[in-house]
Parts: sequence; C-alpha cells; structure tokens
Amino acid sequence: MSLSPISLVFKRCKNERRPALLTYTVAGDPNKKKSLNILKSISENVDLCEIGFPHSTPIGDGGKIQTSSYRAIKNGFKMKDIFEIVKNYKKIKNPKPIILMGYYNMIYQYGENKFLKKCKQSGVNGIICVDLPWPENKNFAKKCKKKSITFVQLLSPTTSKARMKKIIKDSHEMCYYISMLSTTGGKLKVSPKKILKNYNKIKKLNKAKNIVIGFGITKKTISSLKKADGLVVGSQLCKGITDSIKNRQNPVTKLNKLVSSLKRRII
Repeated sequence: MSLSPISLVFKRCKNERRPALLTYTVAGDPNKKKSLNILKSISENVDLCEIGFPHSTPIGDGGKIQTSSYRAIKNGFKMKDIFEIVKNYKKIKNPKPIILMGYYNMIYQYGENKFLKKCKQSGVNGIICVDLPWPENKNFAKKCKKKSITFVQLLSPTTSKARMKKIIKDSHEMCYYISMLSTTGGKLKVSPKKILKNYNKIKKLNKAKNIVIGFGITKKTISSLKKADGLVVGSQLCKGITDSIKNRQNPVTKLNKLVSSLKRRII
C-alpha cells in the first residue's frame, strides 16, 4: 500500500532529522486572492498547510485567529471559496498537502457527503474538526478514510492515558497535541520542557504515529520544541496579516519572510 501525501511528508522530515513545519491561515483572509497568494508564497518553506474555515464564533481560537476569521467573513467569504482556494493552490509546482481545520457544525450544515466530495475534488488531504471529539467522530472519520482523506484526532494535556491509547489506535496518520489548556495564540503557560515531557509520554504509547504540537508556538519557542514530529504555527501568521494591513504592507511578502524565519529555526 502506497503512503499518503501526509505520511510521505513526515517520512521525508524524519530523514532530514527535523520536525515538519505546519502553518495555519484562515481561508479568505485578508481576501480570497491574497489568501491564495499567501499559500503559494509560503509553500516552499512549509511541509503541511492547514487552512481554517472562517467561523463567526470560533470558540477554540484566540483573538488573532478570530480577527482573521471576521475579516474573511466581512469580505464575503463563502464555504465554496475554500475549495476554490485549495484547487488553485494545488495547480502550483510541488504543492504541499492541505489540511482543512474548522468546526463540525459548518460541515454538518453543508452536508457531510457533499463536503467530503468537494474536499476530494479540490485536493484536500486531511481534516481537523475542533468540536467533534472521539468517539463521536468515528463515523465521520470512517467516511474520510473511504475518500483517502486523513481525519486528524486531537489530544490534550487532560486526556487520560487509557483514552489517549484508544484515540491514537483509532487515528489515521497523525494526531494533533494541544500543548496547553487555552485558546490558540495564548502565551505559552507551560514551559517547552514540560510540553516535550508530556509529548514524549504520548509518543511512547505508539511510536509509529506522527504527533504534531500546536497552540502557543512562535518564533521564540519553535526551536526548543524541534524534537517533535511536527510543529504548528497559526496565530503568529494571522497576526502577521493584521500587522501588515495596519502598516499598509503586503501581507504576502510579510508572511513569506516570517515562514522562512520559522523554517530556519528548526533545521
């Protein structure tokens, strides 16, 4: 059986002895065209691109990502636009795997089957549902697998060992470890050392599974966490877009520089 595009990314990064760099941006922020251009621009230095679908009440997100979401919605973002962005991004030379991240209620309203069909057609490789925990997500995860789309399970510091074992066993190619109990973009309340200690305990449960760390990762903290399989940076990118708009700069150029700088810190 051939490896999925997501598995191939982790395999390559392990061979290069570094973590995979995952970035998160909100689809349609600051607008549809620039959102696509940002993805194209950062692609060279990224291993996996997470794209969030804008939500009017993003409960798991901190202020920086909320601002990005509201901006995209204000600019008329619709669910169909996310597939258009992904489809156009996948036309570039050597595109990276795409993981859509968002809230299940939007998928439910859109229709699960219709959503997965659109994902497959546009070239989506994975899905993270923030508000659909295990085991409630089992049926949807099975549907994803049938379409060869990775459903990414979430783990947190409060997940019990017994539950964690079951989630990891049920998971597809990767799991997302939420490093601290906070919304996204919060200041690291836990030391990188403690995060890695928790992370290593998780890895011992199943060494074969790829586990990425997200929440609170910035230019300052990324190098101290590079023993992980992958690291997700999101809020800092969303803040970069907001800052560039305030300062009348080009967000595409700003994010390209920011992501290049993040990549240098993990190689």
